[in-house]
Amino acid sequence: MPTYEYECRQCRHRFEAVQSMREAPLDRCPRCGGEVRRLVSGGGGFIIKGGGGGGDRPSSGGCALEETGHTCCGRAERCGKPPCGGDA
Repeated sequence: MPTYEYECRQCRHRFEAVQSMREAPLDRCPRCGGEVRRLVSGGGGFIIKGGGGGGDRPSSGGCALEETGHTCCGRAERCGKPPCGGDA
């Protein structure tokens, strides 16, 4: 569930609340009872990483021969072992 940041319009108290995206925003300050506004924050982004292994391999995990002219182990022909074992 996302964490939202709020600020009271009266006392300027800042606080966070873990809420479902379907919940209505909070409207009252827990400290003074004043009206609050939800702030826009950076959030907790994420990074999607690929399978790794080498820049000359196609993303599908197949042989790179057609795209680069050599296999992942450096040969000029297919080695027949997916993925190549690196025994060039």
